[in-house]
This record gives sequence, C-alpha cells and structure tokens, in this order.
Amino acid sequence: MSPLLKDLGRVEYLPTWHAMQHFTEERDADTPDEIWFLEHPPVFTLGLAGKTEHVLAPGNIPVIHIDRGGQVTYHGPGQLLVYPLIDLKRLRLGVRAMVEAIENSVIATLKEFDIAALSKREAPGVYTQDGRKLASLGLRVRRGCSYHGLAFNVAMDLEPFSRINPCGYAGLQMTQVSELGGPNEVNAVAQRLKPHLLEYLGYNKT
Repeated sequence: MSPLLKDLGRVEYLPTWHAMQHFTEERDADTPDEIWFLEHPPVFTLGLAGKTEHVLAPGNIPVIHIDRGGQVTYHGPGQLLVYPLIDLKRLRLGVRAMVEAIENSVIATLKEFDIAALSKREAPGVYTQDGRKLASLGLRVRRGCSYHGLAFNVAMDLEPFSRINPCGYAGLQMTQVSELGGPNEVNAVAQRLKPHLLEYLGYNKT
C-alpha cells in the first residue's frame, strides 16, 4: 500500500507534533501510511535524552522538549522536514533499517545535484565528505509506528546552529544544499527526494 504524500508548507511546530502523535495513536492496521513534507518557523527541539547544556544561547528562538530520540537541533525556514508516519511492522522494517533507508534516500537525492555525501553508523544523519552535516534524523516509534523524522538543510539561515551543540556535538559544522551548488528551493528538493524515499523504504516492493 503506497503512502499518502502530503505537502504541508510552512507550519508551526507544536500543532504539527501533536498531529503526528494523534495520527499515530488513532491509526489501526488498515490505516495507510503518510509522509509529510513541510517547513517550520524557527525553533530548537530537544529530544527525550537531550541535555540542556547543549543549548548554549537560544536567544529569542523557543526551545521545545519533545518525544523523539537524539539531542538538540534547529528547524527554520529553508529546511525541508520529512515526517514518515509509517507502520514499521506492516512494511517489515526495523528502526535501524528505516534510518538507513532515509539516509540513503538523501544521499541519492544529493547525487542528482552532484553533491557527494555519506552517512555514519555511529552518528545518524548525512554528511559531506569533509564532515559537515547536511541532514539530521530523530525518530519516535510507538505501537510499532514511526513519527518525527528528517531535517534536510536546503537554503536556510545556519546561524542558529551556532547557538547549540548540534545533535550534541560541540563544534559540528552544518552546511546545506544551496551552499554546495544544489537548488535553493525546498520544494524542488522535496520533489527529487520523494521517489528515492519510496524506493529505499521498500514501498515499490509491496
């Protein structure tokens, strides 16, 4: 069963998070999966095990404690958020395999823009070959179903990342598609990502 792909535009973080929780709580074995593509206004999010010392100087940007894994990250306009609301059991997909599928779909998308990228098993996400980070992952699995997901830097103000230790790593350098010669439109990147995401998550086999 193919997922429903939803382009939500720029939406506030809190109601979107609550909508993901509600969808996951209310779904049953016959509910089609959904994958949401969107942007958020500026916000820092801190995962379940997140340490507040990694939030250095948030200034006027709100910090929201949420229920995904991982440490602190930043979301803002010009960053593509992808939230896969997936029944992992039905897709026969483990959490580690899902993370790798998302990473590989980002790497394949970047390859279309002649940007070489890689993943690191010990530090989820997608990186340039010189170690700068392009995309971050943070998931929650409840009742065998996933929410939260991918933050993919396209054409954004990267300054707020200097106000935190991104993903808990002091001094981690962030970069984005537009700085590396790719498009500067979030929707353009989303449209290229979609077929890779469906392929690597295994929907083309079901």
